[in-house]
Amino acid sequence: MCEIVLITDTSSDLNDGIVKEFGITRIPFYVSFNQEDYFKEIIEMPIKDFYSKMRASKVFPKTSLPSINDYLEVFTPFAEAGKSIICVCLSGYFSGSYSSAVNAKELILENYPNAQIAIINSLNATGGQGLLVTEIGRMIQDGLAFNQIIEMTDKLIEKARIFFFVDTLDYLENGGRIGKASALLGTMLNVKPILFLEKGQLYPLSKVRGKKKAIAKIVEATAEYVGNRPEDFNYLVGHADNTDDATTILASARTAIGASIPDEFFFIGVTIGVNTGPDACGICIIPKYETLM
Repeated sequence: MCEIVLITDTSSDLNDGIVKEFGITRIPFYVSFNQEDYFKEIIEMPIKDFYSKMRASKVFPKTSLPSINDYLEVFTPFAEAGKSIICVCLSGYFSGSYSSAVNAKELILENYPNAQIAIINSLNATGGQGLLVTEIGRMIQDGLAFNQIIEMTDKLIEKARIFFFVDTLDYLENGGRIGKASALLGTMLNVKPILFLEKGQLYPLSKVRGKKKAIAKIVEATAEYVGNRPEDFNYLVGHADNTDDATTILASARTAIGASIPDEFFFIGVTIGVNTGPDACGICIIPKYETLM
């Protein structure tokens, strides 16, 4: 059986333990606070430094996607070695990272026409994308065939969700990512817009006054989505430099859903953080792949 390698862009916000466990290669986005000097996410711009700078600055940071060459540099050695490649990218609705990877694949196939390469438009982001990558890693470890993994991945993408709140919609609006969530725009004091991500796009869920109600709404939406089979899903709680609210979501979700949720939070990274701003919090959900077979 040909070895399968797993690649993702850094918008997946994977923790280092998962990266090591599944041997995942990450391709970084770039971020700039002045639109002149760009730094590689994680490698040159640690997440903590990013949020400290964002809180201290009134400038909206910008990201730049991985280039075709960035993907080529990673794909080429694996193709030369005869390894199969699965690459998972940020939702194509949010970024051209997926297109860069597809174009790199086409160039690789010119030199290695028998290379087996799948570029996955995750239709997801941050921890949701990370959960998808993790499920693919599990399938690889469990010995599923390449084509079976791709078929199962399509099913997982259909059912993955993120429920979250942001402190303000200013960052999403400035980045042009607000989409249908523009229905939540408003100026009421202490209102927390609540959104969900489904099949690659953001949708409005509600807007409530105060974080306590926002957290309750997120947990309620999660419990409603998983229904009476919460054990069929994997969960991750994440935050944009806001562990206090993440801790509350975790405790509330465990009680309401009655499912196992990891203690370790994921940190919403630079790529998505430029759009959510600091203090965003939420929960990501994806089925365990075995439940869809």
